[in-house]
Amino acid sequence: MSVFSVDHDAASLREAFARDGIVRLGRTVDDAMLEALRARSEAVMRGEAPELNLFFQHDSDDGTYGSLKRGEGFVGPSQRYRKVEKLERDPIFHALLTHPAHEQVVRAFIEGPVHLYRAVLFNKAGGSSSPIPWHQDGGTFWGLNEEPFVQVWTALDDAPVEAGCVEAIRGTHAQGLATPLGGVIPDDVALRANAEARVEFFPAKAGESLLIHNHVWHRSGPNRTAFPRRGFTACYLHARVSCLRKKRAPRVFPLVFS
Repeated sequence: MSVFSVDHDAASLREAFARDGIVRLGRTVDDAMLEALRARSEAVMRGEAPELNLFFQHDSDDGTYGSLKRGEGFVGPSQRYRKVEKLERDPIFHALLTHPAHEQVVRAFIEGPVHLYRAVLFNKAGGSSSPIPWHQDGGTFWGLNEEPFVQVWTALDDAPVEAGCVEAIRGTHAQGLATPLGGVIPDDVALRANAEARVEFFPAKAGESLLIHNHVWHRSGPNRTAFPRRGFTACYLHARVSCLRKKRAPRVFPLVFS
């Protein structure tokens, strides 16, 4: 299994990222690794890796984001889990998020030791999946002393518009957080920003990657095809970033690049 190198030099990558908040990285993952990742995704959702203690969230029954159930975790074998987290514990996904091609991208922005905030599979089952509304990946909800901003999203399947590809509004990261809490952007804020007129679609072929700023406004629609649409994202942190939560022991983030 291998990952291709990214066809961007550090200076041009920083320039495009600072301007747009989202950058196409091109094809990064080869067919052999894609097959392994897809097979592992299906196995994980069948419940074949209980020893990893992964985080699961199943899709809603009615295909709407507002009906998603929180805190249920694994509810039995299903290919309709919309999100699986903590995949840095899995050797196949770990091999992708620590590959030199990812490090090449991350090193354009972070010097020294690099930690991982999260490694997540976002799954849209064929014919039945909920959309993800406009949101930003940051804010007090994330509970960090410094806002993360570097994440690499990789299509494990073809992700055309009709399958719920990534949608974004270029440049919105430069305005900071829409709310201090972060996460979902309120409807009235999106309306004032004229978001629907500014949206851009980022369809991707299997194996292609996007560099996404955590604060750029992004979303995805439902999957209207008969095939799964799976994407994997890894969010990276500078070593100085720490967890601020008080009710439980602060999270310790794994080292991925030393």
